[in-house]
Amino acid sequence: MTTQLERFSSAINIFAAIVDAGTFKGAAEIVGMSPPGVSRAIARLEDRLKLRLFHRTTRAVSLTEEGHRMYERMLPHLIALEEAAAEVSGVSMSVRGRLKVNLDPVCYRTVLGSRLDSFMDLHPELKIEFIARDSLGDLVSEGFDVALRFGKPKDSTLVARKVLDTAIMTLAAPSYLVQRGRPSRPEDLENSDHRCLKFRDPAGGKPFPWEFHQGRKRVVITTRGRLTVNDPSALLDACLAGSGIAQMLSIGAEHLIAKGLLVNLFPDWADERYPLYVFYPSREHIPAKTKVFLDFIDGLKE
Repeated sequence: MTTQLERFSSAINIFAAIVDAGTFKGAAEIVGMSPPGVSRAIARLEDRLKLRLFHRTTRAVSLTEEGHRMYERMLPHLIALEEAAAEVSGVSMSVRGRLKVNLDPVCYRTVLGSRLDSFMDLHPELKIEFIARDSLGDLVSEGFDVALRFGKPKDSTLVARKVLDTAIMTLAAPSYLVQRGRPSRPEDLENSDHRCLKFRDPAGGKPFPWEFHQGRKRVVITTRGRLTVNDPSALLDACLAGSGIAQMLSIGAEHLIAKGLLVNLFPDWADERYPLYVFYPSREHIPAKTKVFLDFIDGLKE
């Protein structure tokens, strides 16, 4: 006979599966139940706790404030139980399941790229879901395990660890330079002869200012140009096509410079750095899938 404790424990696991999957249907596949069965289990859990854990719509579910707090309190204990069971049985924690990553749109092409293939080969039971977002958002309530974001982190309860720093370069295609000439100093970009491609800051909604750093010296330029984009691929494509001058991360442009497809206009003004951070909910009881991904990210520094 199933005890109340067993039913409660099962409901808690279903609750965690819904947060992980983002839908009742996805959770049903994880726990091996039907979607109606998952829905009934959560309804019983909410009735027992006298709390509403999820906002439900026809397309998705999201945690309520009470559900968010419960998940944050509960997750370390679930991971600890799994680790304890693995230790008692003498079996190491396996790397499996789905890893949901909140990804800065610039990251995949510039940072991860082909290196990801070897990581996935090492962990054949792990499925990774990258979701490009303009902002960090709420990792826990949205079911993310990890986030990779460029820029300095704001204060939060998340663990924020710097992965690397990359230089900001000012670049142009050779075809652009043939047509409009090469500027000799940053101040030349204020001249109407030059077209600068602007990239919109997702946090503020305005284009990033153009700064040039040389040691302690800092110059801010008011650029001219009529094209503003919010997609890093569009910025790169426009620059490669000779549509204008762009500021980009060196980590994603160095190979293009080496091939002669882009030219670094001001190599003496490349002391501005932009950091990449990895975010995750807690330092304690980190799931095996998250641990191996964090190790992989640390290896990107090399």
